Amino acid sequence: MARTVTCSRCRREHAALERRPPLPAPLADEVVARVCAECWSEWEQNEVKVINELRLNFMDPAAAPVLYRHLREFLVLGAGSANGG
Repeated sequence: MARTVTCSRCRREHAALERRPPLPAPLADEVVARVCAECWSEWEQNEVKVINELRLNFMDPAAAPVLYRHLREFLVLGAGSANGG
């Protein structure tokens, strides 16, 4: 039986992520525990838009915290540290 989660974004109980997202450990753990697979999929599509619109350059160490802030806002995870946790 598939694991379910009450999603922080859609506030419904849906299927949880089947794999750990490629994020720093504390943020990845929070996403797995609090975000459904459907909302994560929506974030993955939105993530490309955020990167392009903000012209994030991941050679710049300041880019990842900006992306993580947008991820937290989109998935309604609340504030976290600059490194994504």
